[in-house]
Amino acid sequence: MTRPLAPGDRIAPDLLLRAYANGVFPMAESADDPEVFWVRPEMRGVIPLDAFHVPKSLRKTIQQARFDIRFDSDYSGVIDGCAEAREARPSTWINQPIREAYGELFARGYCHTVEAWRDGALVGGLYGVTLGRAFFGESMFSRERDASKVCLAHLVERLRARGFVLLDTQFTTEHLKRFGAVDVPRAKYETMLEEALQGEAEFAP
Repeated sequence: MTRPLAPGDRIAPDLLLRAYANGVFPMAESADDPEVFWVRPEMRGVIPLDAFHVPKSLRKTIQQARFDIRFDSDYSGVIDGCAEAREARPSTWINQPIREAYGELFARGYCHTVEAWRDGALVGGLYGVTLGRAFFGESMFSRERDASKVCLAHLVERLRARGFVLLDTQFTTEHLKRFGAVDVPRAKYETMLEEALQGEAEFAP
């Protein structure tokens, strides 16, 4: 971790993009903590796009088309969902400076959402940042079973179709490992990142 931003400081969008291009991303200790730390892990989580695994039960859910999947239609709703307290996670690292910074990136076309809707309600989603041919996943949430998992599957489908080569998950979890997430050393990740930043891929329609 590097020096934190002081309370009240904002994260400039251009600074945030430069950070991603250098393998760095921001986090906070909690939603109520106004400070932001810059993180550059020794081991980085990625999901190889050509090795993404969809469990059989999830494939069935996708085929049933239980959710209406939308892209980039409700950034505020997604960030609220990712930041809300849940029994398994009473606090998150999404504080006000992070909310504002990614909102500015969304307005500039660098931050994107994948959303699961059901009966007119947002029931799951994820968001992340695109740069070159890389997608940097930030957070996801579910209010209904499998909603975020279906969003992840649709994200990978879109990234594959549109020429992306890197899906960065920051860290791995047992949940993400079910889909093929692996840890890669920092040096290898930076090589992957350098390749992904060469060329362009378009996420939005």
